[in-house]
Amino acid sequence: MWFYILFLLPLLAITFIGWHVWCLLPVAWFWKVLIILLMVGAVMLLFANFSRTTDSMPMPLAVATYEIGTSSIFVLLYLFMLFLLLDIGRLLRLVPRSVLYQNWWAAGVIFVGIFALFLYGNLHYRHKYVEPLQLTTKKPLRSSMKIVMMSDLHIGYHNRSEELHRWVDMVNAEQPDLILIAGDIIDNSMRPLYEERMHEEFLRLKAPVYACIGNHECFRSEDEAKEFYKKSGIRLLQDSYANVGDLCIIGRDDYAHRYRASLETLMKKVNRKKYCILLDHQPHHLEEAEQQHVDFQFSGHTHHGQVWPISWITDHIYECAFGRHQRGDTHYYISSGIGIWGGKFRIGTRSEYVVVTLSHVSGE
Repeated sequence: MWFYILFLLPLLAITFIGWHVWCLLPVAWFWKVLIILLMVGAVMLLFANFSRTTDSMPMPLAVATYEIGTSSIFVLLYLFMLFLLLDIGRLLRLVPRSVLYQNWWAAGVIFVGIFALFLYGNLHYRHKYVEPLQLTTKKPLRSSMKIVMMSDLHIGYHNRSEELHRWVDMVNAEQPDLILIAGDIIDNSMRPLYEERMHEEFLRLKAPVYACIGNHECFRSEDEAKEFYKKSGIRLLQDSYANVGDLCIIGRDDYAHRYRASLETLMKKVNRKKYCILLDHQPHHLEEAEQQHVDFQFSGHTHHGQVWPISWITDHIYECAFGRHQRGDTHYYISSGIGIWGGKFRIGTRSEYVVVTLSHVSGE
């Protein structure tokens, strides 16, 4: 059912946008038809990725198919909002009818505006923000620790080995004691990971790496994902935990798995005298960590909507869709992710990783 909804919504949007393009451009019908067909073709490339057709294409073609198809969704979103706003303005008699009909000037302004917006979105995405986070604990901690936390790398056809290499250099420059990843390391396809030997980039990380699983790992064979993590030197915590010095790292199975263990069950096994960090990809039911007296939860998944105004939707869906949060004595950070799904654009949101400094404070 979701596949048909995902197919229908872009089709309706293209119909709406296509009608406005037809009315706006003062060119022969042949050129109008060609432009609209190119728009439809760009969106259809999106479904080549969903159907895994890209895996059978030559790599350059697969990359182009992925980039064009996923980027088109975001461009359509902004064109839809723009034309809808202009239509409302016309109904309210704030926008003259001539603006939307046979108007080269209006077409040029719209093209330049959309191009400039997405150029900014791409440059903004490429800049990675570093979020410093100071945490303290009264639990035993022999020395302060620096922990780099990331989520939603989405490595694949768009975030490729060259990009991953840059991220690894950035993380190593922080000189962390520990690296934690809250799921969605993989995007959709394992093929680019194998062909570009991306596991070798993870092996360059100069600190132990622990991760939980995300929903995108479930899109492909979980066994393949687990084998890749093992090869990459990443310890996957899936409804399990690991004692790392004075810390206990708990990794949950993804929320999409119906039979994942409850947090209460997991916490019965851990040493609560240690500082407990929970990795849970999707930030649902944050109250569970508070009820189980988890010290800190790190999650991702939301991307904070990736582009505005989708960020408003994620803010409505989740108790906390981005940033710092606290319930009782439990602290949270919901990351918008270092990587991204689909088109490489950040508009009204940011790509980031978190650098946590955990220190001991004396009790009263």
